Amino acid sequence: MDSVRLSAPTAPMEELTPGYKWTEVGVIPEDWLVASLGEIGKFKNGINMPKENFGHGFPFVNLMDVFGVPKVSPETSTFGLINSTPTERKLYDLQAGDVLFVRSSVKPTGVGLTALILETLPNTVFSGFLIRYRSRGELTPEFSEHCFWEENFRKRVIANSTVSANTNINQEVLKRLQIGFPPDCAEQRAISEVLSDVDRLLGALEVLIAKKKDIKQAAMQQLLTGRTRLPGFSGEWETTQVKNVITRYFCGPSPTCEERNIDGSEEWGVLKTTAATIENGWDWRKHKVLPRTFWGQDHLKVNARDVIITKAGPRHRVGIAVWVDHVPDRVIVSGKMIGLRLDLNRVVPLILAAALQARETQLFLDQRTTGMAESQVNFENTTLLDAPIKLPPIDEQRAIASFLSDMDTEITALEKRRDKTRAIKQGMIQQLLTGRVRLVKPEVAA
Repeated sequence: MDSVRLSAPTAPMEELTPGYKWTEVGVIPEDWLVASLGEIGKFKNGINMPKENFGHGFPFVNLMDVFGVPKVSPETSTFGLINSTPTERKLYDLQAGDVLFVRSSVKPTGVGLTALILETLPNTVFSGFLIRYRSRGELTPEFSEHCFWEENFRKRVIANSTVSANTNINQEVLKRLQIGFPPDCAEQRAISEVLSDVDRLLGALEVLIAKKKDIKQAAMQQLLTGRTRLPGFSGEWETTQVKNVITRYFCGPSPTCEERNIDGSEEWGVLKTTAATIENGWDWRKHKVLPRTFWGQDHLKVNARDVIITKAGPRHRVGIAVWVDHVPDRVIVSGKMIGLRLDLNRVVPLILAAALQARETQLFLDQRTTGMAESQVNFENTTLLDAPIKLPPIDEQRAIASFLSDMDTEITALEKRRDKTRAIKQGMIQQLLTGRVRLVKPEVAA
């Protein structure tokens, strides 16, 4: 291992903590080593095959099998097939502990992402969009996985990439990248196990959050259509029109704007239609800065508890309704949407947004939507006002909204816990992968 020790740069003027040293990768313990990846392992570019060789033959690990996936195994991935030869399968094999780097990516942040091969994959080759890294033994597979996902290492990879049609990294650059690491594999395994424990906790939280969201979605489907009623409620829902449950409606301008959010001082903003989506609901951040001549239009401002519905754009983006739970001051609706100010004694915002998305109401709007092409259609404001909606009694509306709000609160608490755990993990990575915190006491030379 002495062959991988590199001379440390001149230390800055400030005093160094005893037992630590300055190196090319920063401050690390005296007993840790610094090496370039090329000194402690070997790289190999993946195989490039003509299109006619795909679709049959032997397993083939492609870019999408590893993109953003920290670990690869037959249980977690669906490999393609390729007509490879025995020689190719020997040259481009994948063994347990190998790491695959993304060699080329459309997005700069995608290049250099890595995936650890959990088990040897017999007769399997890997794509030319990938680079295989095989450690010589100085790094345990799990430790290298955490090193390669560490934020500062990722920044160095991206900084050393090149941009043409895609962002690219080559193995010669990767060979020169340096890392610091403990020579004792037991310490590497201890670090990896702690970080893997946090990863498992994060994974469990993600599964729980997804499950809670699915339960909420199912509850909404039942409660907001009347298929299931909360205890104590029965009877028919009322059929009425939108104009009967609002106090006013408003529709703004659509001028050429500066593509950024308002700065919070005196600027005014206008919503984009993407502020309302079926997938993500309401997102007030999807707005841009209005020219000064359009500032000061208080009658067009969006308030909390309003309902917004898109009225113009591609057909699949028209008629999307959301309710506003929060919005900055001085943000108005555009000419491609309608704002509804509700009579809160008649309707709850969440319930009206759901009623506008109901099949019968959407069919009514769609039949009255016109345009020269499917990419640009619209309906009139009066069409929305006349649209039929079905609503439960106001007490039931409030009960449904409260029930779903409680579910949102639970999901939000889990998301905050997940985000806090992620932040803690980042701090742990900085401490553990630089040796500021030691999990295995280093041996002291006699």
